[in-house]
Amino acid sequence: MQQSKGSVEAVVCIPTFRRPAWLARTLASLVNQVTDFPFAVVVVDNDAANPAGASYAREFLATTNLPFLVLTEERQGNCHAINRAFGAAMDAFPEADFLLMIDDDEMALPGWLAAIVGTAKGESADLVGGPVIREFEVPVSDAVTQHLLFGSIEGSTRAIDQIHGSGNCLIRRRVFAGLASPLFDVRFNFLGGGDMEFFTRCRKAGFKSWWCAEAVIREFVPEERVSARFLMKRSLRTGSINYVIDRIHSTSATRVLAKNALSLCAGCLRSMTLFLRTRRLLPASHPLLVSLGRTLASLGFLPTPYRANH
Repeated sequence: MQQSKGSVEAVVCIPTFRRPAWLARTLASLVNQVTDFPFAVVVVDNDAANPAGASYAREFLATTNLPFLVLTEERQGNCHAINRAFGAAMDAFPEADFLLMIDDDEMALPGWLAAIVGTAKGESADLVGGPVIREFEVPVSDAVTQHLLFGSIEGSTRAIDQIHGSGNCLIRRRVFAGLASPLFDVRFNFLGGGDMEFFTRCRKAGFKSWWCAEAVIREFVPEERVSARFLMKRSLRTGSINYVIDRIHSTSATRVLAKNALSLCAGCLRSMTLFLRTRRLLPASHPLLVSLGRTLASLGFLPTPYRANH
């Protein structure tokens, strides 16, 4: 039975860009969620020139019983798309207290939505994150599976200091009301890391974060994202993101530069320690490359992996 907009308790937001086949998998996993509360789906396609994802989502969701909203965001950039999704969700479903996000390269495992909303309700949490299990689409070596970029928070359901990624998250409506706009800082549109900066602001504002071990999402990792070149560039980008976030939230540029110097020393030591333990150069390179990324960012060199070529 189609639920009315006024009865919706949770809205799952999906920003998408040029991956309609992958989006289909994401949407199918949401339709199969079993909950004791009504929920809706909002899809925002960030490819205004050819919104194939929006076209598919609109056609598919019309065959389901879920309330939904499908939009196209003309301004390029993942933060623009995420802000549009959350803003539209809150406007279209004003009774919904729980805003969630899943990426278009992911699928929600059975029980995901019930578990993450249940934790938010039971613990009166403002933000909840959950595990993201990587599934590699090609065979990969231990050097790849052991890479820190594929690491995640582990352990049982519990209160934590901060969640780190928006690919599996719940944000209570009151969080958005308590933060200034834009919700996701558009300076991170093409660098990435807008979610990390957002959750940093949430922590500094005193919002309560929880980890829900039962709310599991699977992320599909394509071949081009497991090469040594890609992973090394991503390590550098992680350092760049960390520097920009520190610079935004620090009152002293000198303190941030001092942190860069300490990071370089610590990065060398951590990389050497990792190499001695694993005997694998690729995962061991991560701490040093993160430190180098911080330094490059301080010199004005920022990567833009999410800037599309039209």
